[in-house]
Amino acid sequence: MTRIRGLAEIVLWVHEIERSLGFYQGVLGLQRLSPPEMKSPVFLQAGPPNVGIPQLVVLVQLPPDAGPFQKPRTLHHLALELAPEDFDPEAERLRGLGFSLRTGKHPVVPSRTMYVDDPDGNEVELICTAPAS
Repeated sequence: MTRIRGLAEIVLWVHEIERSLGFYQGVLGLQRLSPPEMKSPVFLQAGPPNVGIPQLVVLVQLPPDAGPFQKPRTLHHLALELAPEDFDPEAERLRGLGFSLRTGKHPVVPSRTMYVDDPDGNEVELICTAPAS
């Protein structure tokens, strides 16, 4: 049986790649790995560097004539991990930028979660381990 070691990448279709870069790179701080002249796809590092295969969020530009996404969409949401000590400051920072945050409870992992939408309406979960009680 194959033993999966982790999640390597999430690839998202986007309507306006620069607007999406503003969110994933500018707001969430993911580091761009692909060179600036590479307009699409754009590879953004979502995990620690130098750990073998990097964890990536990849943005792929849709053709200009692509219509709006229809519901229900194939992707339910993607989750990015925060350190527990960064959770509350990040929530405050995102609210300060005008983002509307939603909270939830993971059904199996003891954690804290918040959700925000990217420019294309994809739900992005920010998650950290729950403090020990």
